Amino acid sequence: MLWPVGVTNAPAAHELMPEDVKTAYAEARNVVSVSPSAAAALLRLAIQRLCVHLGESGEDINDDIASLIKKGLPTQIQRALDIARVTGKNAVRPGELRIEEIPDVAAVLFDLVNLIVETQIAQRARIQELYKALGKDERNGIEEPDR
Repeated sequence: MLWPVGVTNAPAAHELMPEDVKTAYAEARNVVSVSPSAAAALLRLAIQRLCVHLGESGEDINDDIASLIKKGLPTQIQRALDIARVTGKNAVRPGELRIEEIPDVAAVLFDLVNLIVETQIAQRARIQELYKALGKDERNGIEEPDR
């Protein structure tokens, strides 16, 4: 279906997705029914932008993922980032585009971007809220043994 533009089965962006990531994600949702390979490339861009929000440079997705791993990135999120990196790259690489696989690839990438936002941004924010809700004595009791 080409009209209306943006009609898609792709999941909506996670509510805590950073705006610049959400922009690429939304564009991918708008084009996935017309060009799954374009959507995959846009989702790879979204991952690169997401790396910046996770404290990386955003210059080279491979370097960003390697740095996040060194900082203790959970293995399952590392795998999700690697899948997104490799899949997005292969979706747009000349001579390697496999049209029959692209719709499924784009669908997986939408889920992966939301998964990374959930685990690396949303869960951290919820834990921080819970921590702030503790009284000062409770926080000091937690922080003192950690030192």
